Amino acid sequence: MVLMLAAGGALETPAFTAPTMTQDRTVLGVAVLSVPRYQGSNRYRLVAVPVIELRYGRFFANPRKGIGYQLIKAHGLTVSAAATYVRGYRQADAPVGIGRLASGVGARAAIDYKRQGVRLTLGATKVLSGGVDGVLVDGGVGVSIPLSQRLMLMPAVSATWADRSYNDRYFGVTAVQSAASGLPVFHPGGGIKDVTATLAAVYRLDERISLMATGAFGNIVGDVEDSPIVRDRAQTSAVVSVTYRF
Repeated sequence: MVLMLAAGGALETPAFTAPTMTQDRTVLGVAVLSVPRYQGSNRYRLVAVPVIELRYGRFFANPRKGIGYQLIKAHGLTVSAAATYVRGYRQADAPVGIGRLASGVGARAAIDYKRQGVRLTLGATKVLSGGVDGVLVDGGVGVSIPLSQRLMLMPAVSATWADRSYNDRYFGVTAVQSAASGLPVFHPGGGIKDVTATLAAVYRLDERISLMATGAFGNIVGDVEDSPIVRDRAQTSAVVSVTYRF
C-alpha cells in the first residue's frame, strides 16, 4: 500500500509558487511506472498510465488521495474524506494456486499539515469492496526543497499499519490455497506491515509543463514478512511522468 501511495504521490504535481497559478487546477499527463506485481513479489511490471488531477475549491481527485472533499482547510491544516482505490493482485501475478485478489474501493479520512515546506500526513482507510478487507492506517512526513525556480526535491518517509483482516486477506494462505499451491497455511496478525522512503524530483519546464521522477524503497516488516507469498521483503518502485497544467 505504501509503495502504491508513493507511486500515486509521484503523480500528484506539486504547486510551484508563481503569480499566474491558482489553487484550482486541472492537470493531465502520462506516467510510466515500474512496480512490484503485488506487495511482496520479486517480479515487476512496467505500465503506462494516464495522469489526471483535479482541484476545484475543496473538491479534489488524484491518484494518491482518491476522489474527495476537504472538510476543514485552515492555517496549513486540511481534514478530508475521500473514496480511494485499494489494490489487490491479478491471478497471473500471484504465486500458482493462490488465485486472484480483487481490487476494491475504500473510504479514507486524512489529516494533512503543511508548514514551511514540511508536510505531515495521517490517514485511515476502511476497505468497502473487492477481495481485500479490513483497515489500513498510513502516516508519513515529507519535505519540499526548492533548488531553483524550476527544480524541486521532495524526500519523504512513510509507514502503513494494517489490521488482522487486511493482512490475512492480502498475505494469508488458506487451507484451500495451501492444497493448490503447496505453500503452508498462514494467518498473520495485525501490525505495521511496511516502511518506505521516497525521493521525487520535479522540473518545471514552464508554468504549465512539468517533468517528475520518483524512486521508492520499501521494506515489508512485522508478521506479514513471514508470509509464504512474500518472495522479497525489499520492494522498490519508480515513476517518471510528464504533465500539463490547464
